[in-house]
Amino acid sequence: MSRENRRFFRIDDSVNLSCHLVSEQQTKLPIQTSSSLLDNCSLTSALERISEETTIIHRKLETIHADFAEYLGLLELKIDLIAQAIVVPLHTDEVSENRTHNVNISVSGMGFDSVEKFEVGQYLEIKMLLGHSTAVIVTYAKVIHCVQFLDNPHYDDYFVGVEYVNMTESNIDLLSKHIAKKQLQQIREQKEREQNAQ
Repeated sequence: MSRENRRFFRIDDSVNLSCHLVSEQQTKLPIQTSSSLLDNCSLTSALERISEETTIIHRKLETIHADFAEYLGLLELKIDLIAQAIVVPLHTDEVSENRTHNVNISVSGMGFDSVEKFEVGQYLEIKMLLGHSTAVIVTYAKVIHCVQFLDNPHYDDYFVGVEYVNMTESNIDLLSKHIAKKQLQQIREQKEREQNAQ
């Protein structure tokens, strides 16, 4: 699916995020990341990327040597369990520093509730911790609107709309996969509600 088509898919979600103001000039510079895979994405995301490659090899091995393929499958399961034990404490500090926001999100931009008011045209650096995959995305964004909520106890004072600026293709793909998974989950939940109502 092309980026132009994907940009129209939006979901409502809860995302742990932080943001701070940056200059327009800074948005033209690459976000500082390391060449290390774990510095550019979460542990779970890194393991998912590697698993996509190993799955292909694993299928070939199954036809050649089933016992060896089964052994490798068990090793991968052990690694997954260790990763699950590590991921939660790894993000504990980050989650406590930031907070979960109600968001409406797509691959081209997002809206989120905020206690802070931003001016249209300002630029932000945004860091998102996606809940279901524990994937971390860091990108620049431009504020396109900031609306104040009136007498709504379920939200913060403002709802901020932004468009991403110079988001990397890898982050676009990561966000697109998260949105697709969330959409399928919401569709399944809606069908279950409809069936239960009948």
